[in-house]
Order: sequence, then structure tokens, then C-alpha cells
Amino acid sequence: MEKERYFAKSFEEDFILKTLKGKRKVNFQSIDNIIKTKTIKPNTKSFGRERRLSCSFLHKNYLKTYRPHGLIFQTEAKPNYILPFDIVLLGATDNIIVHYYRIKNNLYIYYNHKLIDGFNRFIFKDFNKMIEKIYSPSFAWKRVNEFRKAHGYKYLPYSKYRLVEYNEVVFHKKIKIKPIAIFGYRKNAYEISKKYGLPHFISAKRFFDRENKK
Repeated sequence: MEKERYFAKSFEEDFILKTLKGKRKVNFQSIDNIIKTKTIKPNTKSFGRERRLSCSFLHKNYLKTYRPHGLIFQTEAKPNYILPFDIVLLGATDNIIVHYYRIKNNLYIYYNHKLIDGFNRFIFKDFNKMIEKIYSPSFAWKRVNEFRKAHGYKYLPYSKYRLVEYNEVVFHKKIKIKPIAIFGYRKNAYEISKKYGLPHFISAKRFFDRENKK
């Protein structure tokens, strides 16, 4: 029997998705709206790509998340594409930033980078095809560094390794979802889970581990 499939959408500390309006980061969609409407809208615009909704598919090899708090959900929508790591690793720059808090106030600069020619080799139509070719974060790390070096960029220091520990699943349109759980170590994550009657977990990994023990 096929296991249930779960996705994780990361949020900032206030549990409100942001988007860029000119050079300003503005509120876009709150966790309250998402749970009430059971819909998530595309909020990210960067690297010259189409506006998109980015999240991660939870798998035994990919249990980290972009941020430490967010929503676990299910959907019948099919993603437009999947990457085995954060798309920032394909940016045509040696200035790769790991921690969101360091760029959140000047996203318009960081998100204006172009992608390295040939980046499409890391884009897959579904998760199964991706995991067949890039089966683990360590292998993804090796492949993306080889790719960057071949195009004249430096090997990434291991301090950037976190960016391969989660995958990036992309939808171009709003999607209908089934909210499953809230994750996060902050008090408000627990309070949101209690408000909507959803289970609370310290991390997405804790949720995944519990589901796989059933």
C-alpha cells in the first residue's frame, strides 16, 4: 500500500506568508486564511521565474524545512516541477546566503540574481524521478558543486550544506489543501495548532517519524 504523501510549507515567525511589492516585503497570506479557505496561493517571485508556491515534500531522505515552523498538508494538486535542493544554489553568484533572517529585509536584491545556464538539469516533473537520480542530500551536494564549478563558480563551503537538506516543490497556481499539522518550536505554533484543532510537532521530522511508526 502506498504511503500517505505530506508536504511542508514554511512560514516566518508570525505565520504570515510574505511577497515582494517593489522593493518592500509585505504580508500576503496568513495561516488563518489558509486554514479557513484550505487554499495556499503562490507568493514567491525570484530569479526571473514565474510567481510560485514553494514547499517541500517529506521523505526519509528529506526531513528538514526552509524555516523551523510552518504547516504540514496534503494536496491532490500536481506540482509544476521539483528541485532536490533550494533553488538559491543555482544562482549565478558566489554570494549564497543560508539563513533567511540575513536577507529578509533586502530580498529584492538577493532574489534578483539570475540562474546559471543549464540549471534545468536539476528540474524534475515528479518526486519519484528526482529521487531516482538524486537520491540523497549528500549526492545532491556533490552534483550541484560540480555543476557550479564547471560554470566558473566556487565550490560551496560546507556551511551551506543545509540548503540541500530539503527539496523544493513548486506550484504555479493556488492549490487546495488538507491541513494536517502545525510544526515549530515557538509558543505561537502550539497556540495555532490548538486554535484549529491540529496536531502540533516540534519539527516536520517529528511528524514524519510518528507517521512512519504507524
